[in-house]
Amino acid sequence: MKGKSLLKNMVILSILSFLISSFIFLLDILKPFEFKVYDLLSNYLTPSKKSDSICLIYVDQLSIDELSKQKITWPWPRQIYAPVIEYLSEADAVFLDILFTENSSYGVEDDKILAQAIRKAGNVYLPVVLSKEKRNFDEKYVKKIAYQDLIPLKNEYNSVIFPIEEFKNSAKGFGNVSILPDEDGIYRRMPLFFKVKDYVIPGFVMSYFIQKSSISVKNKEISIDNMVIPLNDGNLVLKFSSDKKPFYVFSFVELLNASVSENQNSKIKKDFFKGKTVFIGLTAAGLFDLKPTPLSSKTPGVFIHATAFENLVNKDFIKIIPRFYIFVLIFFISLIIPYAFMKQHSMKINLTVFLCVAVFLFSVSIILFRFSLYLQLLPSFVCLLSSSIITLFYSYATEGREKSFIKKTFTQYMDKKIVNYLLEHPETIIPGGQKKTVTVFFADIAGFTSISERLSPEDTAMMLHKVLNSLTSVVIKHGGVVDKYIGDCIMAFWGAPLKTELDEINACRAALECIESLRELNKEFSEKSFPQIKIRIGIHTGDAIVGNIGSDRLFNYTVVGDTVNIASRLEGVNKFFKTNIVISEETYLKTSDIFLARQLGVITVKGRAKPIGIFEILGERRNSSPEKILLVENYNTGYLLFRQQRWDEAKEVFLSLVKDFPEDFPSRFYLNRIEEIADAQQLTKDWFIIKIEEK
Repeated sequence: MKGKSLLKNMVILSILSFLISSFIFLLDILKPFEFKVYDLLSNYLTPSKKSDSICLIYVDQLSIDELSKQKITWPWPRQIYAPVIEYLSEADAVFLDILFTENSSYGVEDDKILAQAIRKAGNVYLPVVLSKEKRNFDEKYVKKIAYQDLIPLKNEYNSVIFPIEEFKNSAKGFGNVSILPDEDGIYRRMPLFFKVKDYVIPGFVMSYFIQKSSISVKNKEISIDNMVIPLNDGNLVLKFSSDKKPFYVFSFVELLNASVSENQNSKIKKDFFKGKTVFIGLTAAGLFDLKPTPLSSKTPGVFIHATAFENLVNKDFIKIIPRFYIFVLIFFISLIIPYAFMKQHSMKINLTVFLCVAVFLFSVSIILFRFSLYLQLLPSFVCLLSSSIITLFYSYATEGREKSFIKKTFTQYMDKKIVNYLLEHPETIIPGGQKKTVTVFFADIAGFTSISERLSPEDTAMMLHKVLNSLTSVVIKHGGVVDKYIGDCIMAFWGAPLKTELDEINACRAALECIESLRELNKEFSEKSFPQIKIRIGIHTGDAIVGNIGSDRLFNYTVVGDTVNIASRLEGVNKFFKTNIVISEETYLKTSDIFLARQLGVITVKGRAKPIGIFEILGERRNSSPEKILLVENYNTGYLLFRQQRWDEAKEVFLSLVKDFPEDFPSRFYLNRIEEIADAQQLTKDWFIIKIEEK
C-alpha cells in the first residue's frame, strides 16, 4: 500500500510540475531572460569566421573629419558618392544603405550626378522605408519591386517611402531597411519580406536574391535555390560571427581617395572588389544608425544587413528547435525529479541529482548551439526548479508539522521573521551574538507621563495598547524586527537576522508611516475626549552585537551596543529641536536620494564623546508638497551659510523662514544661534557643535 501511495504521489507531483512549467513557458514570461541566454551563447559559442566576399564601407567620423578639412561639410553633396560607386562597378552588388528620400540641398544637378553613376554601375541596391502611417505612395512602382507570390506575413505597413524620382529608375533593386528589434531593444532577427496593403515588399538584402536566385514559397516556408530558410515567427535569426571584424572594412574616405587617384597610389585596387558584395552605410555617432546586437551595444545598421546577407549566401543559419521538443524535455524532467527525490530523503543526494540534471541541460544546449541549433534553456531550468521545489515541499511537509506547531506558538511572543530564522538556523539559539551593521529605531510617546495622570489606569492601558499595536504593525510591514517595548517606547531594528540594501530606507519609511498612522488614532481618541498623541522617533545605523543575549536559561534575540544608545539619544533630541523624526548622518547617507531631509546640526550626546551629525526627515521627496520642499531648500541654504560663517546672509535666510514658517523651530534656533555668536568675543574651534544637556 505504501508503494502504491508513493507512486501515486510521484505521478501527481510530476503532472503538477509539468503543468506549472508549461504554463510559464506558454505565457512567454521567460522571453526577456531567454534573450540574454541567447546573447551569451552568441558571444562565446558562435564560430569566429571571416567572409572574403563581403566588404563594408563606413561613412565614419574619420571620413566626415577629412572631408571637413576640404570644406566639404555634412550632409555631403550627393555627387561625393558618385566616384566611389563608379569605383565599385565591378562588384557583384553594392547596397547603399543611405536614404535619399528628399532632394539634395545642393540642387537637382547634385542628384542627377549620383543617379547617373548608379545607373552606369548597374549593381546598386537602394533602401526604401516602410511606415505605419497612412500616406499616398506610388503603387505602380511598388508593383515593380514587390514579390509576386503570396507569403503569410504578420507585420503590416500602410505606406512606402521611396528615394526621389532621379533614383527610382537608376538602381538595380530596392528593399526595406526599417526593421524592428526584439522586445528588449536588441537586434537579433530580421524579416525577409514585409506586407504593405496587398503587396509583399522584400527586405533590403532580399531584393538581391529576388533577381539573382530562385525563390519559392511552399507550406509557409521560404526557399532560396531549393534551400529552406529556417524562420522563427517569420524572421531570420541572425548568426553573428564572434570575430570582431568578420568582413573587410574600409573608411569611405579611403575609397574616395582611391577613386579620384585613379589607382596610381592607392593601396585599394579597383579589381579587389570584383565579384564581391559591398555595403555602404553610416557609422559616425551623430548619424543615428548604431544599433544594439548580441555582440555590441553600438553595431552599425549596415553590419546587421551584411550579416543577414552572409547567412543567406552561405546558407549558414541558426535553427530554433521547435517547441514540441521543449515540452518533451520538460515532461521527462517532471518525471525524473519527483522519482529521484521521493525515493530517498537525503539532501546531499537530492542536490547531486539536481546538479547532474542542470549540467546535462547546460551541456546539451551548448553542444546543440555549436551545431547552429538553439534550444531554449530556461523552460527546462524552470521545470527543474519547480519540480525540485514542489517535491521537496511535499517531502518535508510531514516533517514540518512539528515546526509548524512551534512557529504558530512562538509567533504569539515574537516577530514571525525571527521565528522563521530560528527554525532555519537552530544553532543561533545558543546564547551569544555576532557583530552586524544594523539600523536601530526608537519611538516614544511625547509627554506620556502627564497623559497617564489625566486618564484612568484602564484608559491608559487601552490607549497604550492601541498606539503600540499601530506602531508594531507599521514596523513589521516595512521589514523591521520589534525588539522590545520599554514602557511607552518601542525599539525595533533592521539588518538582522536578514540584511537587505533597503534597511535604512525601510526604517525611515516606517518612521513616516508611524507618524501618519497616529492621525487616525487621534481621531478615535478625540471622540473619547482623550489627549492627542504625538511620538518622537530616533534612527541610527551602525555596528552592534546581534544575537541571543542573556543567560543559559533566559535570553532574548536583541541588539546591544553603542548604536542602540545613539538611536535612543536621537529620539530624545526631538525634544530639543521640537521635531518628530531625527536620524543620524550614517542613516542619512543611505537615504538622502529618497527622503526630504535637512541637517539639524552636529551634536554631542551623553555617553559619547564623538560629535554626531543629525538630520530631520520631513517626508519622501516624491510625495512632498512644494511648500515643504521650499522650506527645506531655503533652510539648507541658510545652514550652509551658517557653517561658512557668513552670518549676515544666513540671518537673512532664517529671518525669512521664521516669517513664512513661524512654527519652524530649527529656523528660529539658528536665528538665535547667530545672535549668540555675534555677541561672543571669540569663536572656539568647535563653535558649530551643539551640546545637548539631557534632563
